[in-house]
Amino acid sequence: MGRENVENWSVRKCSKECSKCEKEFVDKEVIFSKLSFDEGEYVRQDFCAACWDKDNPGLSSWKTVFIVPPPPAEEAVKKENAESLLRKLLTKENEEDLNAIFILMVMLERKKIFVERDTKKAEDGRKLRIYEHKKTGESFVVTDPGLKLDELEHVQEEVVVLLGGQPRNAVPEPEIPDEPSENTREAQSG
Repeated sequence: MGRENVENWSVRKCSKECSKCEKEFVDKEVIFSKLSFDEGEYVRQDFCAACWDKDNPGLSSWKTVFIVPPPPAEEAVKKENAESLLRKLLTKENEEDLNAIFILMVMLERKKIFVERDTKKAEDGRKLRIYEHKKTGESFVVTDPGLKLDELEHVQEEVVVLLGGQPRNAVPEPEIPDEPSENTREAQSG
């Protein structure tokens, strides 16, 4: 059948609109999906009930319910915020920021914004890590502070606070009422 040389086995997810009339689907609307083979790849099409042609089911077809996809989850730490904080701390050149700078760089490396290119030993014996920004090509030299495992959580909490978040184990302050409650008045008068 000529499908042994399929170039694209990836089939897109459900469309947000009808492939024929282009009407947007609404939440919980019953729709019909069809899978066809066209020009070396599998193609999915989605149709509203009015446009569905049951006489042309393609290779496979099915009836389904359209569910409005949830909004994308907000990242715990936004890439731009972490990167802008890193740049700000790097320009300050404060020795006390070394731990936060290192943690931010590792976070951004995990998000594939920076890539480690090399490591060197500084004259004072500390390890220097050379990173490159993937998009801009900028190079950054960051001192590896040699954090111990028991220090990591504290530094991570510090970075979260610097980014405007709340520490994980922050205890909310109890609300103090503007006026004493009945129980408090009785205790004060008794």
